[in-house]
Amino acid sequence: MTFSICVRERYTDEDGGDQVRFGVAVTTRLPGVGTLCPFASSDGAVATQSLVNVELGRKGIEYLGDGLAVDDALEALLNADEGSAQRQLHGVDADGTFAFSGDECNDWYGHREGQNYTVAGNLLTGEDVIEDTAAAYESDAHGDAPLAERLIDALAAGHAAGGDKREDLEVQSAALLVRNTEEEADDPYYNDLRVDASETPVADLRETYETARRGYETILEKYAEEEDGGDEAEADDTGTETDDAGVGADDAGTE
Repeated sequence: MTFSICVRERYTDEDGGDQVRFGVAVTTRLPGVGTLCPFASSDGAVATQSLVNVELGRKGIEYLGDGLAVDDALEALLNADEGSAQRQLHGVDADGTFAFSGDECNDWYGHREGQNYTVAGNLLTGEDVIEDTAAAYESDAHGDAPLAERLIDALAAGHAAGGDKREDLEVQSAALLVRNTEEEADDPYYNDLRVDASETPVADLRETYETARRGYETILEKYAEEEDGGDEAEADDTGTETDDAGVGADDAGTE
């Protein structure tokens, strides 16, 4: 399933509280990778690939939610998986990272663990794909741009380095998923995007992201304008009531 990146970033919310966001992004020369590989929650991010076992991703996120550390959770799943030699599995939680590549994965394959991220891939043109993906993320880690945007940048760097070596497969896909630990915060919908069938998946994922983000910001502006209009109308009504009360008092005095 080509290559993917999982990321953890700490940040401070609007109230000054400490929070964590988790992200995962992936691309491959097959359709529908978003249904198989990326998993994320407020507890961490996991990617399952190579000969995909979707349960490794689903249960990995479930185990993180139960309080297991990411290395304990994913190692336990691999130990119980008879096909682990053909799997790639990696991820992050609030404190740690984990990456595994079975020795029966297809060349080129490998992985890398950074301080706050993991990258893994198989059937690649070479190690540069992993290295350039990691370098692109590291160059702007915790940057001003939303994590979803920076994950696409990381995929684009790996794709430019060669990406999936199966050039005879035209139908490709890409996906990203970002979650955070803020209980009352809604994740904007540009944090959960997929391109299921395309010849240019990373470029299309970027276009989808940019369109979705513009739409999200437009909606926020629209609601803000409507709310401001409602506040102004309420203020006008309050002023009218005060004036009427003043007239009533004058009338009472005249009588």
